[in-house]
Amino acid sequence: MAEPIVLISSYPPRLCGIGTFTEEAREFLQRANPDREVLVISHTDGQGEGVFPLIDTSRRDWWKPVAEKIRQLDPYAVHLEHEYGLYEYRDPRGRGDGNEGFLTLLEAVGEYPLVVEPHTVHGRLSDFEAEFIYQLCQRADVVLFKCHYQKWRLDWTFPGRGWETPRNVMVVPHGARPDRRWGIHEIPALRAELGLDKAGLADHVVGMIGWIQANKRWDILLSMWEELHEEIKRQSGQEWDLLAAGTIRDPHDKPQYESWKSAVLRLQDKGIAHYYEFIPRGELYYKMMAVCDFIVLPSTDETQSGTLARIIALNKPFITTAPMEGLTAQTLESEGGLLFTTKEMLRRKVIRMATNEQLRLRLGENLRRYLDEVVSWEVVVRQYHEAYELAREAKRTGTRVTLPLEF
Repeated sequence: MAEPIVLISSYPPRLCGIGTFTEEAREFLQRANPDREVLVISHTDGQGEGVFPLIDTSRRDWWKPVAEKIRQLDPYAVHLEHEYGLYEYRDPRGRGDGNEGFLTLLEAVGEYPLVVEPHTVHGRLSDFEAEFIYQLCQRADVVLFKCHYQKWRLDWTFPGRGWETPRNVMVVPHGARPDRRWGIHEIPALRAELGLDKAGLADHVVGMIGWIQANKRWDILLSMWEELHEEIKRQSGQEWDLLAAGTIRDPHDKPQYESWKSAVLRLQDKGIAHYYEFIPRGELYYKMMAVCDFIVLPSTDETQSGTLARIIALNKPFITTAPMEGLTAQTLESEGGLLFTTKEMLRRKVIRMATNEQLRLRLGENLRRYLDEVVSWEVVVRQYHEAYELAREAKRTGTRVTLPLEF
């Protein structure tokens, strides 16, 4: 067996978007590397074959057993998924280390090809974020950003601080599954499987699907749905229901969860909406989206989105907030959704999407093409391999990776 690819990340059963992302990435990496194991070093709650649950951030030196395991595995490449909260050690006073342990890990295993994929890179960096990204690019061989704007913005924000723009940044989009597309003829069976036919759900459905958390702002659409329902029916003669499905992940979001769930249930009592509680993971997540005609994603903070990746995987037309970092970037690039920036715009866009089947078909076709050509995991994994080869060549020659700037 060839040298393994080692992923460093949170991992299921932890209810974590990065963990779910890594689970899918690993699946497609393994398909593309039948002769090379794809292993995971995870936090202590990670489980599964080929998973080593070693990251314990209650310890300042959590990185030491991780570095030791990497040396033992002697990998082909080390691919680290980064989110600030995943690697933050907090001392007895609650003071964080600013991800110092993560940067120390990179130094400790610097003899191996290192590819780091940060999942939050804001267009306007805070001083802390700018310093972290700078230090990260110094220590990693290749740094993977999700969106082009994140890369070209660095060429403004870094020189503005008197720093040189890092040249080892490569843009690789958030992967999306190419194997979860159901035909229109298959939707009735899915509705029956989910019990939605017995719930009296209308033939046409607007969906808000995923984790119920403060930044997703379900209340914006909920507050106007009764009026929208009547206007859509007046213009089209069709009955449309709102399907709000998901559950809470972060206990800090409990007030929003309880408030928004209550609002959906009030609409459900009026026969114009339906609430479905489920954990947004695995195939069920895709099936829940598949029964919708289009999706509304009213997020107010998103540099990239696992929810949007699933929307794209299903070729579902969508409406989302703008300007909003990665959400806006992918909407523009895919030409698969509509954007809103005020409540009135959202009202108009929902009515337009619901009353214009040709628009929905056109946007869905654009998403099909975008998935096949740009963000399919099969395409993304090929880009991962390119990053691994660049990192390996850098280690072999002792030279820094140098990639072209965006502009």
